[in-house]
Amino acid sequence: MIKKIIWITFILTILLNSCKNETKKVVKELTILEKIANANGYNNWKNINKIDFTFNVDKDTSHFERRWVWNIKSNTITNITAKDTITYKRSKLDSITTKTNAGFINDKFWLLAPYNLVWDASNFTYEHTLNTVSPINKQQLQKLTIVYSSVGGYTPGDAYDFYFNDDYIIQEWVFRKANQEKPSMINTWEAYKEIKGLKIATMHKNKAGNFKLYFTNLKVE
Repeated sequence: MIKKIIWITFILTILLNSCKNETKKVVKELTILEKIANANGYNNWKNINKIDFTFNVDKDTSHFERRWVWNIKSNTITNITAKDTITYKRSKLDSITTKTNAGFINDKFWLLAPYNLVWDASNFTYEHTLNTVSPINKQQLQKLTIVYSSVGGYTPGDAYDFYFNDDYIIQEWVFRKANQEKPSMINTWEAYKEIKGLKIATMHKNKAGNFKLYFTNLKVE
């Protein structure tokens, strides 16, 4: 009888410990980086095979654009401009495609910056502020500041300030070259579109209205 009681107690202890472990997994708190990424559909990224988009910049009276087709599974990029079309694998860069890829990294960052908060998390430090005033619309918003490592990458030492509501959707951001105090660029995040579960801001403007960066021909498969 005593052996039976000891055995039952042992089994109950195992079950209780198992339940405690499961509870810990469920209540794990997401980081602010993950909250922003997930609010913009990052959970659906695993289902995406290809993204096709045109990156546009209107500054004063000038216009610039280039199109990208990104086959995600094979990590193959096609760059289409008025002058040329280049296709390359990001794992096999040469002197020409390295320069092209720098353009892709820039344009992709604008398109998918909330996801880069997760992808690049090991390459920057960050600080989260709960209440601050946004630079363009003067709203009370939360602020996330990230500062990239000064070694390696395409933006060594650069800093970004993201301004967002309690829903973790970015409303404005500031780019500060080499983490200098004075902003290098300040833009809105607007005209959000949801495609295949991805929530993407397709328009960015400055306060003066003479700069507009936006995406057209956006397709997600």
